[in-house]
Amino acid sequence: LQTRMQSLQPDPKAQYRSVYEALKKMVLTEGLWRPLRGINVTMLGAGPAHAMYFACYEKMKKSLSDIFQQGGNSHLANGIAGSVATLLHDAVMNPAEVVKQRLQMFNSPYTSVLGCVRAVQRTEGFGAFYRSYTTQLTMNVPFQAIHFITYELLQEHLNPRREYNPRSHIVAGAVAGAVAAAATTPLDVCKTLLNTQENTALSSLNIRGHLSGMANAFSTVYQLGGLPGFFKGVQARVIYQMPSTAIAWSVYEFFKYFLTKHTLEKRT
Repeated sequence: LQTRMQSLQPDPKAQYRSVYEALKKMVLTEGLWRPLRGINVTMLGAGPAHAMYFACYEKMKKSLSDIFQQGGNSHLANGIAGSVATLLHDAVMNPAEVVKQRLQMFNSPYTSVLGCVRAVQRTEGFGAFYRSYTTQLTMNVPFQAIHFITYELLQEHLNPRREYNPRSHIVAGAVAGAVAAAATTPLDVCKTLLNTQENTALSSLNIRGHLSGMANAFSTVYQLGGLPGFFKGVQARVIYQMPSTAIAWSVYEFFKYFLTKHTLEKRT
């Protein structure tokens, strides 16, 4: 839904006024499973990406907190650790995101993940899978910095003893995801344009070849949609990120608690 609603010049059959209308229209006209298009490539990339992401975050958070605030919780350390972890995460997820979003576009010519990968590689080269990488990082570095700082800040108030508390992890994760998602929507719109290379939008501005670079993406979005264009799909993005970050944090905190407890029991 987010990918569709961020389209700058959508097909008349794919114009939506709300998240509910978009979901209803997609299911009725394109089938029940259409909103789940691209889930396989997302799952394929998410495992290794998140493994590196949280491992790097925990290691850097501990090391930097000892430097900035010995024995305490430093928000600066949390923000920097989250930003660095994003570099590893996006290196894995960027190609998966390109394929996912191309599969999700209205009237997508691609029928499978492998078919999309082969077609993009053949017509646009390997660089197409990382065309939006700098924009992705430009978006995700502030996103993750806001995300981690907000999460850790809320944990201080909701769970000051930092014990395993599913409710606090879910609430803090959801709020942190919503705040970060809303703040970085303009960059996400630019990333979607670079990933999908929306033909109708580029043709209307007589842009030949492929659009590349964050500056070009910003300029194109502004020319086609003005300032409101940078917030297309913000509702869908926030609705998507809230459960996503809530689930990610609650599952992560559970395994962190479970594995730590198991290790301590083995030692005793």
